[in-house]
Amino acid sequence: MVGCGRLGWPRRRGRLAGAVVSGLLLVPLNALGAGSASAVPGLVEDPASLVNPLIGTAGSVNTFPGPDMPFGMLQWGPDTSPHRAYGGGYEYRDSRISGFSLTHLSGPGCRAAGDVPILPVTGRLPGNPGEATSGFSHAHEHTGIGYYGVTDTAGITTELTSATRAGLGRFTFPRGADSRLLLKLGGGATQVDGTRARAVGNHEVVGAVDSGHFCGAKNRYTLHFDIRFDHPFTGSGTWAGGAGRPKGRAPGAGGMYLTFDTRAARTVTAAVGISYTSDANAVQNLQHEVRGHGFDGLRQRSHDAWNRVLGRVRIGGGSHDQQVQFYTALYHALLHPNVFSDVNGQYAGMDGRTHTLAAGQRAQYANYSGWDTYRSQAQLMAMVAPRTAGDAVTSMLNGYDQTGLLPKWAQNNGESYVMAGDPAAAIIAGTYAFGARGFDTAHALEVMVRQATEPNADRPGEAVRAAKGYLPADHTTWGCCNFYGPVSTQLEYDTADYALATMAKSLGRHGTYTRFAARAQDWRNLFNPGTGYLQARLADGRFAPGFTPATAYGFIEGTSAQYTPMVPFNLRALIAARGGPRAYGGYLDSLFTDLRKPSGTNADLGNEPSLGIPWQYDYLAQPWKTQALIRRIQQTLYSNTPAGTFGNDDLGAMSSWYVFSALGMYPETPGTDILVLGSPLFPRAELSLGTGPGRTLRVNAPQARADAPYVRALEVDGRAWDRSWISFGALRRGGSLDYALDTRPHTDWASSPDSVPPSDATGQRETHAIGRTARHHR
Repeated sequence: MVGCGRLGWPRRRGRLAGAVVSGLLLVPLNALGAGSASAVPGLVEDPASLVNPLIGTAGSVNTFPGPDMPFGMLQWGPDTSPHRAYGGGYEYRDSRISGFSLTHLSGPGCRAAGDVPILPVTGRLPGNPGEATSGFSHAHEHTGIGYYGVTDTAGITTELTSATRAGLGRFTFPRGADSRLLLKLGGGATQVDGTRARAVGNHEVVGAVDSGHFCGAKNRYTLHFDIRFDHPFTGSGTWAGGAGRPKGRAPGAGGMYLTFDTRAARTVTAAVGISYTSDANAVQNLQHEVRGHGFDGLRQRSHDAWNRVLGRVRIGGGSHDQQVQFYTALYHALLHPNVFSDVNGQYAGMDGRTHTLAAGQRAQYANYSGWDTYRSQAQLMAMVAPRTAGDAVTSMLNGYDQTGLLPKWAQNNGESYVMAGDPAAAIIAGTYAFGARGFDTAHALEVMVRQATEPNADRPGEAVRAAKGYLPADHTTWGCCNFYGPVSTQLEYDTADYALATMAKSLGRHGTYTRFAARAQDWRNLFNPGTGYLQARLADGRFAPGFTPATAYGFIEGTSAQYTPMVPFNLRALIAARGGPRAYGGYLDSLFTDLRKPSGTNADLGNEPSLGIPWQYDYLAQPWKTQALIRRIQQTLYSNTPAGTFGNDDLGAMSSWYVFSALGMYPETPGTDILVLGSPLFPRAELSLGTGPGRTLRVNAPQARADAPYVRALEVDGRAWDRSWISFGALRRGGSLDYALDTRPHTDWASSPDSVPPSDATGQRETHAIGRTARHHR
């Protein structure tokens, strides 16, 4: 969930032997730990056909139902009125469409994008394009991979499909001479700083809009567009606000209209190309990606492209709804970041200049909801699309080379500074840990260290933290860049430091590892042994008065009760500090009394800081509790409905959590390759890992059912496994995880102290002295 703070509102090799009979795989008894053999269902052949883009279009999830390519630049889709959802633009309960805009973001918690809405109308020209809407019903709406179609109450049918940087729209009007397309140039979802458009002959319109201002910030971008029609328009004009004007350029918050004669041919097809670099590049993008492809051909290309990426995670069994939920979540997790470079390799840099891709980089990417996506979306992308993930990291490094900053919450080629911490470190380290390469790792580490140690706008609190060992809640001179929530921010710095340390260790930089893993332990300076919670501290060393576990003072989009578990890199120390496993287990139990209605003392599973908490029973050698809880969350908070996700999806953050949970694993500690284990939702899954040809990870759980979440036994590559975790490094060349599941808890599996996931205590000695100071001032 994005909240704007002061800017605005608020992870022995071998293949399992088996025989194939009539298309079913018969798995050996010893691999299942069961009493009889089980026939494993076939894998889904066409995952793209199972995607339901309407999931997440209600309940403030803020996804969008329009067509998109994997990581595509263009997202041409409907915006609804009056509730135009943040980022996604579409609210399922609305009954009117205000336009079909060219850009969207999936699931943010602030207004964004929605550039150049296009609305088909008939009859009299509306006096103000901003007020023009069309009624519609879901009964006359159709969605799917690569396609959106709707017939409005005036009888106009709009159909959309897309390539990566371009798309096609078919508008079928009633017969008549006054069929129009309104180009609502000033109708973006955020402040529009300027617009321009001009007709080129009677078949083409070229223009641009200047916008940005994500979450009320000062970031800016320019979207260039080229629209070409298969029919000539018989008239055109512009608005300067309310009234129509003669043909010309459209300034400010105005728009442009085009009139078509549809008495003989009712369907007008529009080809649209966009670019963030130039008009000429928008033209080139259109010509390269649309030429030679009709509407149905382009739609099929989109379907095929999605099957290539979704097909890297194939599941078998489960209900139809479960399969739809899974592949829709995987789809939503792979919409962002977005291709930002044009077909000629040019892109708008973070410095406002035009740059060209370096040798080896296939595309520049943009849109990093860092605070949200570092927890599991980046790791999932690295597993499923490692080349894309590598290019995305290169894109981040390009931004640093241009401005001296890694992205925090960067929209297009502008930084908004929304949310807290230094999430780029965890994104880069997590991407590396989960198999993506294809970027300059030495440069990446160098950049991460600089950003963690030198003054910069992404970490405006670092100097104060270095001086005092914590971020005081009453400090007021942070300098810039949306600093707030000092307790949450310090935890984010700690997470970033540990992620950096882990990558340094992987690269053989052990001194850097020790330095930053030690610094990450300063969460202890905010831990109050008297209450057992992380709390805000004042500049004089005292903990802030008036504390309750439900207090939000010093926290971002959460409370002390929700944030205290956010020490995933040293849960062993946190558990000990709170009185040991039994006491910590009781604390975890108290956080899940009501999944649907999070309170100050309940976990908020619709927001990112709480997403790792359900997996922490594994660290108490009580994995059966994690198994049961994850299944309850899946069944309670996720469904094949418009409100079938809980909380803002935040560019795939919540969706990636669901994908990992359905596979029975989760990357609990950002920057590491540790996967803590739950239990698989499906009897069968196969992951084609991008770490090399033929590297497939098979997850078999023949007894998987909605009411059978409990692990009775697990084998890894044919050997008994009695731990509630595994490293991705052990799986990256492929292999098998074979589960035996049950409807009742098996408290003997992974229940010894040696079975729990790793929890690093590096730096414990260095921080104890500071911790004693914190206790002294309690």
